[in-house]
Amino acid sequence: MIIRHAEKPADSGAPFGVDINGNQNPESLIPLGWQRAGALVPFFAPTDGKPQSTGIATPQYLYAAGVGKHSNSLRPQETITPLSEKLGIKIHDKYLKEDQADMIKDAMGRDGIVLIAWQHQDIPGIANLILGNSTTAPQTWPGDRFDVVWVFDWQNDAYVFSQVPQRLLAGDGDSVISSS
Repeated sequence: MIIRHAEKPADSGAPFGVDINGNQNPESLIPLGWQRAGALVPFFAPTDGKPQSTGIATPQYLYAAGVGKHSNSLRPQETITPLSEKLGIKIHDKYLKEDQADMIKDAMGRDGIVLIAWQHQDIPGIANLILGNSTTAPQTWPGDRFDVVWVFDWQNDAYVFSQVPQRLLAGDGDSVISSS
């Protein structure tokens, strides 16, 4: 499964990014993003064990883009930190934004369910690496969508692609990302 990191600061002015301690940081999530990060916990790891959406499963491995020369963004890691803490599993964040191919090779080598949090511009390319083509998944992720999960299920020796709207916060859509 792949999600986009949660809501980010405006290009200029409010809302501002804040770190986990409430300190202003342009590389962190905005308060709405922190709300989404918290809401993702019961979405992916419900207390009763029954996900609210078909196609969603509790991850056994978490990946997020690391901080490096092409991106100082903490948002992918911050988005899944509450989930990591609830599940008691480490976030694999050694792969930088530009290391998508190596990250996917590592993630696909895992025996279990993987959740990846990444920057939206790179998600279609990651999907293409998983699927082995550039025709199945949409080739752009809209800049205003933070509320969709891309799901890749292994069936009959190939990955099948689907999308699940999160519907976690006010304003979340109930539609998927269009291929056009």
